[in-house]
Amino acid sequence: MSGQVVDTESAREFMKEALARISEEETGALLSELRDKSARFQALLAPGRVAELSEEELRRLFRSVFSTRRTAGRMLRENGVQALRDRIVNLLYGRAPIATRFQQFCEAFKGAETTTGFDFASELLHYTLPAEYWLWTRWMWNPRNGVGALRLVTLDGCELRGSDLGETYLRVGEAVAFVSETARAAGLQRADSGLFGTTIYLCLVYIIYMYTTLRLRMTQEFNKVIPELPELARRILGVYRLEV
Repeated sequence: MSGQVVDTESAREFMKEALARISEEETGALLSELRDKSARFQALLAPGRVAELSEEELRRLFRSVFSTRRTAGRMLRENGVQALRDRIVNLLYGRAPIATRFQQFCEAFKGAETTTGFDFASELLHYTLPAEYWLWTRWMWNPRNGVGALRLVTLDGCELRGSDLGETYLRVGEAVAFVSETARAAGLQRADSGLFGTTIYLCLVYIIYMYTTLRLRMTQEFNKVIPELPELARRILGVYRLEV
């Protein structure tokens, strides 16, 4: 990607709305919780540890990802413990380029729609090796309908779709990098927060979009049961009652 990628004015407006609903202390707490989640993933999925993961540890991994939390048991049954171990080892530490490893993991992932496979793969990468890999989940950008937080803060000419899921992961990563640089330069995220700060920023953008959409479509009674922003952010980011 080259040239202007981020719609800076839209990015500012979304963050302005988000900051009216969440305090600076709460965003700091979210950052701390993501760092804790990452530390737990790193301990569990260390090179000498990941190949020995137990069924219960794999279950907790699934339950630490928003899109697989409620289907952890089925994911385990349909993929198998040993197969999951092998695929996670290859995804995280294989020698092939990351786009190839990402595509292979998603192709082999069973018992779920495509978006669940790349959600899980990117969470494993992002939280185990946060200095190297970024997050790509359906709430960030869903290739099925083109909706997500990234599309809300990038310009129309920013092409996220690649020839396959592996190439798409790379393109999403480029967009995330541009958003991260722009958000820091514009004071929309803490300078020391790294990609976790960008993840939080994009999560807040998505929630504001979701609140707006629900307010237009749903009854007032239904809107009242939607969690407040801090709790909803924790659920989406997989740190609400973290189990891993």
